[in-house]
Amino acid sequence: MILFPAIDLKDGQCVRLKLGDMAEATVFNDDPADQALAFEHQGFEYLHIVDLNGAFAGKPVNGAAVDAILAAITIPAQLGGGIRDLATIEAWLAKGIRRIILGTVAVRDPALVRDACKRFPGRIAVGIDAKGGKVAVEGWAETSELTAIDLARRFEDAGIAAIIYTDIDRDGVLKGINWDGTAALARATRIPVIASGGLASMDDIHALMNPEHAMLEGAITGRALYDGRIDPKRALDLLRTS
Repeated sequence: MILFPAIDLKDGQCVRLKLGDMAEATVFNDDPADQALAFEHQGFEYLHIVDLNGAFAGKPVNGAAVDAILAAITIPAQLGGGIRDLATIEAWLAKGIRRIILGTVAVRDPALVRDACKRFPGRIAVGIDAKGGKVAVEGWAETSELTAIDLARRFEDAGIAAIIYTDIDRDGVLKGINWDGTAALARATRIPVIASGGLASMDDIHALMNPEHAMLEGAITGRALYDGRIDPKRALDLLRTS
């Protein structure tokens, strides 16, 4: 079970949003590379990075910050946000990103996702961000008619390494993870699922250890980690002994 610390990049800074609203950004560190290294020193084994500006722009925007992070850490990192073509995927993988997360393009161009999985086996994840049960795209600015389970099933045989499932209605507001929705998605697909959005306290860490959540690959933690509601050592020790 992996606990992924999140680094969300906006204008070169490490921030957390509230309900996906770019106007509701709290800056936690103006040096993302320093923050990433701190997470590594705390014992985290896999980093989650999102280029928030890129998600809205449809192309990478915080590339310099991601480069700096990669130069600072030795642990693997997964990256999403504004990655919409094979050339960008290949470029980031060549720079050292372990896994690419495709979100909007999974809805707009599923053939590209399948092609990427064939070219880069084991290194492509799909980000499914849901609002009111429907998949959101373009940095959560638009909502489609697809449900999360519908989208996951489209890629059941594509070779997707993981699905990162985010409940937007809980993201950044410390309501706790939507365990029912996340577990339902995990049961509906053979693709490993990572829970995201709303992880609020050590109670969520204990919930992650429940037998009914054993099918999950892990969970992403953001604001609760930055605010001190999650004790990194205690959380990681619990998950390693589960």
